[in-house]
Amino acid sequence: MDTEPIVLDGFLEEGTVPGDLHGSTARFRLTVSPTDERTDEMILPCSVTDPALALAVIHDLAPGDKLRVTGHLRLPRTPDEPVWLAVSTLAVLETAPLLSDPATLATAVLERYGPYACWLDADTPDVEVFTDAGTWVGTAPEPNAISELLEAFEQRQAAGGD
Repeated sequence: MDTEPIVLDGFLEEGTVPGDLHGSTARFRLTVSPTDERTDEMILPCSVTDPALALAVIHDLAPGDKLRVTGHLRLPRTPDEPVWLAVSTLAVLETAPLLSDPATLATAVLERYGPYACWLDADTPDVEVFTDAGTWVGTAPEPNAISELLEAFEQRQAAGGD
């Protein structure tokens, strides 16, 4: 085991879960994209064993929050063990956008895809896509077309286009 901790920034992939019956540990998945290229993106399972930090993770974090975690990477010893990060500290860099209209909450969802936010409304198949900075990426005609829209946007950005 390496004794130097690593620091990673990423987005909370989905809701956190208790790691035990008492809630004294917690688990979550962090989407890390060091270069903002979707091909470099990875989902890293994380575990918290400090009871106070675990309590905060379980009750205070929401999917889409941008986090900075510090911890030790645990590599598998056998082929059936996962790679995971034992988190020792955690800071919320940005909270996920909150939706304030209860009527909208019932019919719409804001989802994160790495550095992108997608607005899915149950009343329409269209999906509005934005960057974290608020730049409009485009409208996907259906949720299954989001990846093609993001790929086309990233190609335009790489070519220097709008």
